[in-house]
Amino acid sequence: MPSVGRPHAIRQRGGDGGVTANIARWPGAELGSKDLENGKVTTQRYRPDAKFAWSAGEAMSRFLAELQQGRLIARECKNCGRILFPPRMFCEECFRPTDEWVYVKDTGTIETYSISYLDTDARRITEPILVGVVSVDGASPKMGIMHYFGEMATGEIRIGMKVQAKWRPAESRVGSVLDIEYFRPLHGVDR
Repeated sequence: MPSVGRPHAIRQRGGDGGVTANIARWPGAELGSKDLENGKVTTQRYRPDAKFAWSAGEAMSRFLAELQQGRLIARECKNCGRILFPPRMFCEECFRPTDEWVYVKDTGTIETYSISYLDTDARRITEPILVGVVSVDGASPKMGIMHYFGEMATGEIRIGMKVQAKWRPAESRVGSVLDIEYFRPLHGVDR
């Protein structure tokens, strides 16, 4: 009997319930993309009417619901005193459940950024996209969110810049991180 960690060993010895023997008996024909293009392969298009639900979990579901209302929320761990943002139901420092919900500000500090001349589909663009990580005010240090930056030129953005969320209009928010359009500079305020 093969040892643990070698599931392929059974198939190599033919102990796969006859699959190896069937492959030898009916080897089939090797097909390539040209065969598909030339109609040698039978295909069928089908659009299933699949209904599904997906849960983001307790912490992220609440986070997304609060975003829809134009608020940022975190979780506090009373054992170590950290404010976890985005919220988590479990403190990875203390290895214990977090204790309560805490609202944090929609302002913060740029910790890192990138000036990208590729869009989200990896296509070249002429106007750059500014993205980076914002440490959110009211959360523990270095607790933040990756997001877009706007209302600033590539030469203006810098690490340590204070920024504030630019929210989408309330009627167009859907409970997504993109309910924040981008973070923009808080002029006259530095770290």
